[in-house]
Amino acid sequence: MALKATIYKVDLQIADMDRNYYAEHALTLARHPSETDERMMARVLMYALHAQEGIAYTKGLFEADEPEIWVKDLTGQIKLWIDIGQPDETRLRKACGRAEQVISVCYSSSCDLWWKQIENKLTRLRNLTVLQLPTASSQALAALAERTLRLQCMVQDGEVWLSTDNTRVPVVLKPLKVTG
Repeated sequence: MALKATIYKVDLQIADMDRNYYAEHALTLARHPSETDERMMARVLMYALHAQEGIAYTKGLFEADEPEIWVKDLTGQIKLWIDIGQPDETRLRKACGRAEQVISVCYSSSCDLWWKQIENKLTRLRNLTVLQLPTASSQALAALAERTLRLQCMVQDGEVWLSTDNTRVPVVLKPLKVTG
């Protein structure tokens, strides 16, 4: 018998002063049986940092041809494609061909090794940004994970904070490759 996804409910309040974006989102996340708290919270973080009209979680791990998060315009074109983890070069190239902008976020201790192996193969991709969520930050975010979660995300002057009623976690994303 196949294991089923675990459902998480997140009440996400975003105050992004850098983008002048203020909103509340009621998120329902299906956590794949193989997914860790670190990965799930990286998905929540990236949703918060890129929230806008048209943003949506996809089937993610359940569907190989979709990112974790995307933003589509009214015509169905993919404006933003966000992958979490360590996708291979082929997946990133394909994503860059399908979307206006692609962001890949690596969150594990093996990020440096993964990046060294594929960095030179991705230099031509002008619409690709690769970020690293340091292990300390990803583990601190994982500690916030609960089946029902009230989470606030504040962004000001490039600084990012995720917090619950009891805990506040500073988040720093290290750019490995920036669009352009």
